[in-house]
Amino acid sequence: MKSILLVDDDYELGELLHEYLSMEGFDLTAVQDGESGLQKALSGDFDLILLDVMLPKMNGFEVLKKLREDSAVPVIMLTARGESVDRVLGLEHGADDYIPKPYHHHELVARIKALFRRIDLASDSPVKTPGTMNVGELQLNMTKRVVTLSAEEVPLTGAEFGVLQCLMEHVGELVDKDTLSLAALGRPLMAYDRSIDMHVSNLRKKLGHREDNSDWIKTVRSRGYMLVP
Repeated sequence: MKSILLVDDDYELGELLHEYLSMEGFDLTAVQDGESGLQKALSGDFDLILLDVMLPKMNGFEVLKKLREDSAVPVIMLTARGESVDRVLGLEHGADDYIPKPYHHHELVARIKALFRRIDLASDSPVKTPGTMNVGELQLNMTKRVVTLSAEEVPLTGAEFGVLQCLMEHVGELVDKDTLSLAALGRPLMAYDRSIDMHVSNLRKKLGHREDNSDWIKTVRSRGYMLVP
């Protein structure tokens, strides 16, 4: 049974989600403030965090920023509908995905299952593929799920790792955003969805430039991305 932590100050929503997600086979724990949510999330006892933006004591962005200093646990941000800035900020701070509120419970479950499906497929991949991939001084170890650049570890979120793995599997080839979304998030890209753009942007910042000052990842406008060999 997958264990999920909900950090949301809406107590009634927590009760409803607990009942609904239990029927779907998930174990849900709910806390109502950011400080408690951060402590719980750092315990390592959860497979996924559902994190609201507006929280007492510590807002969702602060929680996520602190969490990402020590943990790569998958996070889905719960954002206000229409607040695209919240979605962008959440992705910039290391969220794997987001869902706008109010949402239908069926949609939330679909997002959760998609994310877990991607994680489960990634954990199975070492059986089917070589343990490591190398592009120049960039190395991705699928068994340990670790990325190193010039022998220095590059800390990545689960979604960023999924994007990079997909790009490295197709090095020198254009990879469209739908393919990257399926690889990183376990779901097709939606209209006006900037998730993959933000994950690629975060990857670029973490990888920096090559020795010749060129970028690791090339953008093909309106089509997708390519990891330059």
